[in-house]
Amino acid sequence: MTTAPSADLAFAPEPARRNIVAVASGKGGVGKTWFSITLSHALAKAGQRTLLFDGDLGLANVDVQLGVTPPRDLGMVMSGRFTMREAAWRYEPGGFDILAGRSGSGSLATLPVSKLAALRQELQGLADTYDTVVVDLGAGIDRPVRMLAAEARSCLVVATDEPTSITDAYAFIKVSAQERIAGDIRLVVNMASSPREGERTYGTLRKACREFLKLDLSLAGIVRRDDKVKEAIRHQASLLTRHPNADAAVDVEAIARAVART
Repeated sequence: MTTAPSADLAFAPEPARRNIVAVASGKGGVGKTWFSITLSHALAKAGQRTLLFDGDLGLANVDVQLGVTPPRDLGMVMSGRFTMREAAWRYEPGGFDILAGRSGSGSLATLPVSKLAALRQELQGLADTYDTVVVDLGAGIDRPVRMLAAEARSCLVVATDEPTSITDAYAFIKVSAQERIAGDIRLVVNMASSPREGERTYGTLRKACREFLKLDLSLAGIVRRDDKVKEAIRHQASLLTRHPNADAAVDVEAIARAVART
């Protein structure tokens, strides 16, 4: 083809990197960023060289949840001051690296396709230096979310038993499946009152995906509701640092083991 690629072709998904795992949600408030942080920490504890990429462009809050001030962030990368490799920094308490987003920067959330394509290409190169890259996506399914999700070997969709969460998670899965953004989509049920209730939430979404999308949704895991999660967030610390034996910590570590095996 001799003509220049259209915006849609420039955005077209490329072959997914096997060591990139995207964490998504249909809506905010379901614990997606907390889960991304805890999953990254669990992978690092398991011996994986791990990078947490804060892909919630414009509304980044990984640094807020951990109570740290990033020395460098994605905004500096996009302005050309640093490469991604230079901007990644070590979060010593968790033993993993972070590439922080740029909170409050609407310009990052509305990047043109050419900038998004360059961001995607640089992420591909950076991923080669890690065992696993966890990408904390923004809520919803706008262009930056789709672009970053397309890089992942699997996409973990975080949902709770709230009806709006289930509806929005289904919407994300539907768009992802229709546009073939992510081949391996799995559900994480967060803040479940019990394993049985978590299975019930999963069953509801799985049934809808089977009937309307002809998709057999897999379950990545169930994370039990745990007051220690709120306590750790209030103290701006990773749950695995503050309460490593908490129920939610045990549940996320089980998911991390499964992620590391795939």
